[in-house]
Amino acid sequence: MNFLNEVMDVGRRATVDALQSSQIDEDSPFSPEVPEELRSFMPDLFDRFPLVFPWTKAEPVDPALHTVWLLDNTAFRTPQPGDKRPDLADLVKEKSAQPARISDDGSKPQPVRGGSGWEVEFVACYFVKNSGRDLSRVVGHIAHELQVSDEDVATKKRIAERVQPFVDTILPKRTVRIAMDDKEQQTLGPSSYSGISSGLHQLHFDPGLQPFTSNTLTLPPPFSIPSTTIPASENGWAIISDIDDTIKITNTPSPLGVLHATFIEETPDPVPGMPALYAHLQNLLSTPPFWYLSASPYNLYPFLRAFRNAHYPPGTIILRDASWQNLGGLIASLQQNTQEYKVDRMKKIHSWFPHRKFICIGDSTQRDPESYGEVARKWPGWVKGIFIRRVRGVEGMDGGRNDAKRFEEAFKGLERGMWHVFDHAEEVGERVEELVREHGSQ
Repeated sequence: MNFLNEVMDVGRRATVDALQSSQIDEDSPFSPEVPEELRSFMPDLFDRFPLVFPWTKAEPVDPALHTVWLLDNTAFRTPQPGDKRPDLADLVKEKSAQPARISDDGSKPQPVRGGSGWEVEFVACYFVKNSGRDLSRVVGHIAHELQVSDEDVATKKRIAERVQPFVDTILPKRTVRIAMDDKEQQTLGPSSYSGISSGLHQLHFDPGLQPFTSNTLTLPPPFSIPSTTIPASENGWAIISDIDDTIKITNTPSPLGVLHATFIEETPDPVPGMPALYAHLQNLLSTPPFWYLSASPYNLYPFLRAFRNAHYPPGTIILRDASWQNLGGLIASLQQNTQEYKVDRMKKIHSWFPHRKFICIGDSTQRDPESYGEVARKWPGWVKGIFIRRVRGVEGMDGGRNDAKRFEEAFKGLERGMWHVFDHAEEVGERVEELVREHGSQ
């Protein structure tokens, strides 16, 4: 029987690969290939991708079977006549959102037309509830590699909770109905072959500058995650921040370090001094919008959202698609093609907020210096300051990642006073205060 199951698994995986590999690659262009050394080191995730034929029609999610995460986001003002934004025209706008106004008296929602002048990108992730049949195998593999004792039940339970979104089957071609601030309903999706839907939606009510919550209509917690939308005006300061080893200790260059920080640590540790720094920046810059731009895969969203809520100001967490079928993709995501991925996401932010003054904060483990340098040259004047944390004492931080020549090359063509490499968070606060004096507080 085991032999027959194995043969069926091999045949099914071959069919999935043949039917969907090109579609998944198209949906997730920045999802990295898993190198052979990682593939052999980490367990396979056989059931992440279901067998879905190209002609399959999109259907609503089934509340009895499915889970949907709505990711936090930032609303922006619709460009006015004369404010041409060619990059914004390239983004997907949901044509079939089916907006409807929710009535105060509880009667049936009525169709609504005419936008309020606000737009927002809604990103949703779709899964089959608790569907990862290989959960115990993957947990056992991680526990073995990290030398977790068989008697350490609490740690194994924590590993299982955090690895569940990596093994659960994702849902292509699904839609979900959401309620925005209990004022309006819209439909998100359909989801792509990688189990994610993403698109710009017009709001038909005016939120002002007050954050609001959106919920799925048919999926109660814990089988859904609501999103918080933060409306932001066109002008003022804004912050783009990396997560791993910038504000959270991850030990990115070390595969075992990544696994330990992701699956073993009961509560992730913030980088010393950074929570206080970000609280200071939030006050100094008059509550700027924050984007937490990470190369980590989206499967870690609940984990990273809880960490952000515990230590840092609210803001949009932007994570990487994950089209791989081996857990080694978690490590590969932090090490491969991070510059191309981050520049592409910052291009999107620029299309939403070209008139704001941006501060970019990252670290020396990945390609943050090169990414921020490229963006600062691409849109002169948009980025006012770049701050790179010099990471020391971490396995794999060799090859000149902290070498002065690397930073000079990364920021070639930019004014020397624009970028700074720092060792202590206090240094950044002082520099940003100088930027405010130079460019104004608004």
